[in-house]
Amino acid sequence: MRHPALVTAALLATLVWDCAAPARAAESYTVAGRDSISIGENDISSEVSYSGTQVLRIERRGRTLRYRAHVDYTRSDGTASNAATCEYVADVLPSGETLATADGDPDYLTVLNQPFAARLDSSTLADLRRLRGAIPFEFPSPFTGASLHGLLRHESSGYVGRRRSIGVRFEAVGPMRGALPDRPGLTLKGTIAMRGTAYYDADSALLLALKTTVTISGKVSNRAGADPVRIVFERSIRARE
Repeated sequence: MRHPALVTAALLATLVWDCAAPARAAESYTVAGRDSISIGENDISSEVSYSGTQVLRIERRGRTLRYRAHVDYTRSDGTASNAATCEYVADVLPSGETLATADGDPDYLTVLNQPFAARLDSSTLADLRRLRGAIPFEFPSPFTGASLHGLLRHESSGYVGRRRSIGVRFEAVGPMRGALPDRPGLTLKGTIAMRGTAYYDADSALLLALKTTVTISGKVSNRAGADPVRIVFERSIRARE
């Protein structure tokens, strides 16, 4: 087995070039999510939910492999619901380098814009099969770049629909200091915690299902009284039959 850091990098950072078996040219998913924020003693609170469908297309362009994820979804804030679309495109070069060529996913709903990779290489898939116990890892926070420290574990494998899968779970925590998402005028100091599970196709190594939760908690440092803040981002993506 390779060093745990290499396994973690493949799971939590990027797409891959050489896969265990050919993946479908297109994969369809259902998508759901929820964002909630509260500041102070209910002085400011809001919640947004998301639901929709997603198509991930994979095509070769010469020696480059292109992944394009498109989502049609409804965004609801409790008072109104609006139809929306988003798209994310990533090219994987023969060297293994991944280039995000189009990021039109502000609500973090595509499979290409998650903590888990959308697809694994054959070596990482084999490592995941053999993983026992928990291994430590660290990776940069998606909001501040500070290091998050956590554990990676093998999750019970089984089936997603009718497809054999291999599962993985991670939990990580680290410091959070910076502007609040969507509220740049407020600065927060506290912690950020991430946890999630993902299931990969045992044959093609394509992501079949994931659930992730990001929780930010702390206090707003530039408001009188240092108001407590709690923000939760939840995302769920699952392959359709």
